Amino acid sequence: MNEHTEDRDALTPFRIDVAQADLDDLHERLARTRWPDPVPGRDDRADFSRGIPMPYLRDLAEYWADGFDWRGREAALNAHEQFTTVVDGQTFHVVRIRSANAEATPLLLAHGWPGSFVEYQRLIPLLTDAFDLVIPSLPGFGFSTPLSSTGWELARTTDAYAEIMTRLGYERFAAHGTDIGAGIVGRLAALHPERVIGVHVGSDGRSLAMVGDQFPMPDGLTEAEIAELDAIRERDASEHGYFELQNHKPDTIGPALVDSPVGLLAWIAEKFEGWTNPSSATPDEAVDRDQLLTNIGLYWFTRSGASSAQFYYESTHSGLDWLAGSEVPTAWSVFDTHPLMAKAFNAWGGIAQWREHAEGGHFPAMEEPDLLVGDLREFFADRA
Repeated sequence: MNEHTEDRDALTPFRIDVAQADLDDLHERLARTRWPDPVPGRDDRADFSRGIPMPYLRDLAEYWADGFDWRGREAALNAHEQFTTVVDGQTFHVVRIRSANAEATPLLLAHGWPGSFVEYQRLIPLLTDAFDLVIPSLPGFGFSTPLSSTGWELARTTDAYAEIMTRLGYERFAAHGTDIGAGIVGRLAALHPERVIGVHVGSDGRSLAMVGDQFPMPDGLTEAEIAELDAIRERDASEHGYFELQNHKPDTIGPALVDSPVGLLAWIAEKFEGWTNPSSATPDEAVDRDQLLTNIGLYWFTRSGASSAQFYYESTHSGLDWLAGSEVPTAWSVFDTHPLMAKAFNAWGGIAQWREHAEGGHFPAMEEPDLLVGDLREFFADRA
């Protein structure tokens, strides 16, 4: 192998080490937050009807400033092997946890927005007896920054993930993903069916809003069911402000997410309220508060509030459709499920394992790790 090839394929060891000056800057910015004037009647910390309520946001910001231990969380993340590698000109950050089991199955874990590799921390001790875990960060997310160029969308990222698995020596592997990650693992199976053992998708009842748009309307629905889907899409449209802005004007929101920690906190924490189990009144009732702030802190320190928004723009303007591998066994685990989910996404019965859970939501690895792990183990048990 020549020197150029060695450099190109290099896996460079990595450790998280946020500069103390950056931590001090965060605390100073939080202390100098210019809060909006209170609106009379908007004093319920669990009322997200107009977005994130100021009483709840102030409480979360105060904890971030005075109660949250970034250094402790940083040390816990650094307990795992990490490296960076450059693919197609872009730096990718990858966490790898090797099992002591010589027969372990390689399992790629793919995250979405506003998640990160932190999303999968609670799965690690539950899976490493049977799996080698590989957790890359999307381009423009976390330590897969800064962006090397425009054009980093789903297809290009999928190719990069396949190359990363090759560099790690994994010719065949299993794959799990949620959100953007679900699109990536589906595309991996379609393009590399000889390499992907099986695909496991984590989803939730909110996915029904995509039926009739990104996914076809199933046959045989009653008028009442069609009306119910229309109502779900209408409700989801009220949650799409972030989506339209990041799809079309990411450069406009980017500076606010990089300059204001409270702005970033509101932008992401509000999504965790809307997308987690609705039985939870606030985001940190659905997910661990420290894990939530570790995830948001990662966006802050890497300035990826702005660069992650670019992924939406690139994907929207790429013209790509959802792509899934029909030759590769596929499983779905649906959290906070809805009676129409199976009709909409598995009407033909082609999904090898379909599991529904009333618990959880859009972030199952953070909300219900034991349920997700049970489904993963069941699906991949005989597919190594």
